Amino acid sequence: MTTKKNTKYIFITGGVVSSLGKGIAAASIGMLLKSRGLKVTIIKFDPYINVDPGTLSPFQHGEVFVTDDGAETDLDLGHYERFLDQNMGRVNNSTTGQIYETVITKERRGDYLGKTVQVIPHITNEIKRRIRQAAQEPKVFDIVIVEIGGTVGDIESQPFLEAIRQLALELGAENAIDIHLTLVPYIKASGELKTKPTQHSVMKLREIGIQPDILLCRTEHHLSAELRAKIGLFCNVPPEAVIQALDVNSIYEVPLAFRSEGLDDLVLRKLQLTNGEPDLEKWHELVEKIKQPAKNGKVINIAMCGKYIGLHDSYKSIIESFNHAGAQNNVHVKLKWVSSENIELNGADKYLQNIDGLLIPGGFGERGIEGKISAIQYAREKGIPFFGICLGLQCAVIEFARHACGLADANSLEFAPDSCTPLIDLMEEQKSIRSLGGTMRLGCMPCILKKGTLAYKIYGKDRIAERHRHRYEVNNEYLQTLQEHGMVFSGVNPDIDLVEMIELKEHPWFVGCQFHPEFKSRALKAHPLFREFVAAAIDFRKDKTSKKE
Repeated sequence: MTTKKNTKYIFITGGVVSSLGKGIAAASIGMLLKSRGLKVTIIKFDPYINVDPGTLSPFQHGEVFVTDDGAETDLDLGHYERFLDQNMGRVNNSTTGQIYETVITKERRGDYLGKTVQVIPHITNEIKRRIRQAAQEPKVFDIVIVEIGGTVGDIESQPFLEAIRQLALELGAENAIDIHLTLVPYIKASGELKTKPTQHSVMKLREIGIQPDILLCRTEHHLSAELRAKIGLFCNVPPEAVIQALDVNSIYEVPLAFRSEGLDDLVLRKLQLTNGEPDLEKWHELVEKIKQPAKNGKVINIAMCGKYIGLHDSYKSIIESFNHAGAQNNVHVKLKWVSSENIELNGADKYLQNIDGLLIPGGFGERGIEGKISAIQYAREKGIPFFGICLGLQCAVIEFARHACGLADANSLEFAPDSCTPLIDLMEEQKSIRSLGGTMRLGCMPCILKKGTLAYKIYGKDRIAERHRHRYEVNNEYLQTLQEHGMVFSGVNPDIDLVEMIELKEHPWFVGCQFHPEFKSRALKAHPLFREFVAAAIDFRKDKTSKKE
């Protein structure tokens, strides 16, 4: 067992370029330490001035990940939850906007007793307070991993770097370490790996008083002992602390790669902790299940029809949910990215032939809506497994109302504010809201499932709780009409009597949910809706193949 006396801290920074994978690195280190019996949490600091990413375009920042407590957070929190198999919350993500908002509120209240409010100490103190708070909520943790967003050298990141410099000094060398993720690029023309970017990145860190204890060197090629010694010499770290972060095919291979490099052992030694060996058997099995089906040709094709397909990170949790579900079903899920606007222009048949399932994800706004509705009609009429999430459910209701119930002008008030047939209406509590940030229906809400339905069969229980992020809901005035034509409302919120899940009687697998199940899928525990959607797609492909034969 651990011999620790205090919570230990691991600070993770990034250099040279952005998008090196600090979030995956933090999640992987956390998973390895947790597998050795330590209680681990992770906190992410984002340097932008937005209070949260909730009002950012997915093209700007990728997916907004929603936690149980309703926080709209950075997508890295999704990696933390999936790798550690534990819930994160509001305390695990802070932005420059939140920190300045807190400090300014205190100043207006008179908390600083007439002092001049400055970046040092007031902003840095608030950052440190939040780091210490994360160590205590919702329980006391052995290890707190702190990921600093952005790249060393960015002006936005400087207060955070100064804060962790101060905190490391206060905690002492045995209680805090700095890990720096950097890039060792390969120059194809000369056939060489270059260490100079890493040297300069560490030099920048040392200028502000941070000496990395460990370097994670992202690279396309293996680092020789000679190269590690050179990096160690110029960056003032021992060669054994120069860790190779080699590119891998799946993010779930990263913890195993770090383990083979001895990273977790090194971290424990530097933090003066002694723990047992990690149990990674199930993780090895997961990686094999992800890799093997593709090699063996066990593939299904799922169409992802949305309007943010130009940046796949906009749907990061959905992508990973399919990886989990594919592994559990021993199949490789190949995603076909389809622009709903292209369907509007050219029709669904051109893009949806030869698919085994259709998923319509969440989203906002009118652009591409008619393409999504056309895609749903195509899947419904051809018996293709369909899964609609949030806006996907709403589009499914509109499509069914138009083409199965005879309500030709059915629409949503989000897209057609003057619609005389509003199948989708603004929620009652949303009608008086004018501010956009943090005001949607957010977080984990209960849902009662109707016995005898597909939804009940999938979950195996009648009461569930899932995460939400929306303002609009199915209009209850039209439920009877929809039911009379074969739509089943298989899940309902017990508190406000709103539709949470739909399905169709005369379709092999047609499910929509108002919530976001992708936020609760875990690496070793696929979400049941994704698991069964993939299973339905496998069956559909088998039937299709047998008919051809």
